[in-house]
Amino acid sequence: MRHDPEPRGGIHPLLAGRFSPHRFDPAGAVDDETVGLLLEAARWAPSAGNSQPWGFHVSRPGEAEHARVLPHLAPSSARWAAGAGLLVVALTRRHVGDGEIQYSEFADYDLGQAIAHMTVQAQALGLAAHQFRAFDLEGLAKELDPAPGWAIVSMVAVGRAAEEAPAVRPRRSVADLLAAPWTEAE
Repeated sequence: MRHDPEPRGGIHPLLAGRFSPHRFDPAGAVDDETVGLLLEAARWAPSAGNSQPWGFHVSRPGEAEHARVLPHLAPSSARWAAGAGLLVVALTRRHVGDGEIQYSEFADYDLGQAIAHMTVQAQALGLAAHQFRAFDLEGLAKELDPAPGWAIVSMVAVGRAAEEAPAVRPRRSVADLLAAPWTEAE
């Protein structure tokens, strides 16, 4: 697979400059107003049938809710995610059950849209976001006990990056994005 290390001219700088840090500045607190803006950005994401099947559990260092989430991080993510100013547990409502539609095959996709909006908003605010799935899903679900029909999908660490974006950030080429679904895996 070939990689294009630099984004094409014309891509928005918020997208071109985005990266997922592996170190956050522990002094980079995320205040209430910023949390509100991040959630507002997620709220305005598109969704199938305007179902908006996403929900979030947010916590910051020093809060009781944060202490509930931390023990469930995998060691690989705990090394860097614990220092973020905000941890967001992302949930989706796959099983609707209160109308014509019993199950949403688009719920995870729609949640991804909301997280993407949140990520771009974080970047616009001078923050970084790192999405991850390295945590004990069963243990975290037991700890947070979401309502029936809701499922934890992923987490996002948000805060001030304590590192610069890498000089080279390999990405698959546009040609590969178009060809890969019809090409034998290497």
